[in-house]
Amino acid sequence: MRIFVTGATGFLGSTIVSELLSSGHRVLGLARSDSSAQALVAAGAEVHRGELDDEKCLRAAVEAADAVIHAGFNHDFSKFAQNCEMDRRAIEVMGNVLRGSDRPFIVTAGLPLATGRQVTENDVAPSTSGDSPRRSEQAALALAEQGVLVSVIRVSQIHDQTKHGLATYLIALAREKGISAYVGSGLNVWPAVHRNDAAALYRLALEKGEAGARYHAVSEAGIPLREIAEAIGAGLKIPVASISPEEANSHFGWLAFLAGADTPASSTLTQQRLGWHPTKNPAFLDDLKSSVEFKPID
Repeated sequence: MRIFVTGATGFLGSTIVSELLSSGHRVLGLARSDSSAQALVAAGAEVHRGELDDEKCLRAAVEAADAVIHAGFNHDFSKFAQNCEMDRRAIEVMGNVLRGSDRPFIVTAGLPLATGRQVTENDVAPSTSGDSPRRSEQAALALAEQGVLVSVIRVSQIHDQTKHGLATYLIALAREKGISAYVGSGLNVWPAVHRNDAAALYRLALEKGEAGARYHAVSEAGIPLREIAEAIGAGLKIPVASISPEEANSHFGWLAFLAGADTPASSTLTQQRLGWHPTKNPAFLDDLKSSVEFKPID
């Protein structure tokens, strides 16, 4: 298949591109810069120049593809609400082109919260309420109701030795503040997955996924935030401390809600339905403890 991939040169997207190419697929990658275009060519992919907010560009790429993987998102958190709206609109634009066909469409989303238990693939994301303005999953499933062959992959903390999901931002904050912090007891957890395992899941969802399905890119159900903070403190050689919930906003800023969130998640149904086996790569804390991000900044 010839697959159009947004976010094709990003941390996750570039790995998805490699996974698809090594499995015999062709890739048409979205590139917004010369350097991104060069990276795609070097990887063996085709280049489609444009931006996520360029609707004409997106339509042209989807029309030329046999399938679509939407892994792109603007991670400028100073414009988070604006970027979430751009993401929702891009999903609608690409989905509308796919309507009436049997071409697969995979959309990337976050994990919903489920207080006191693990989130499963059967949990439905809120339709309009919630703490996040991101509506990737809701936009995708609305398309499924219109006959689009779309499925959703909910991602956790995607990591290797160079990046660690939201923990990358915790490292930067700890370096700035001179303290690696967690909220309260720090027993709240974040799930995680190695980016190689995540990329394999995208390929399997493309090849075997069902319309309207939700899949979890989760290999570890939950790592306590205290252990994450301790690994960061050791890596940066700075103190580790608990921050009270009342102090969280002033210390963590936009990360405050996420730093205190408890989001254990299961991927049992995903593994059963797609034959996905995320067992071949380092665990989250192992990658974090050996992170290249702990090297001194010149």
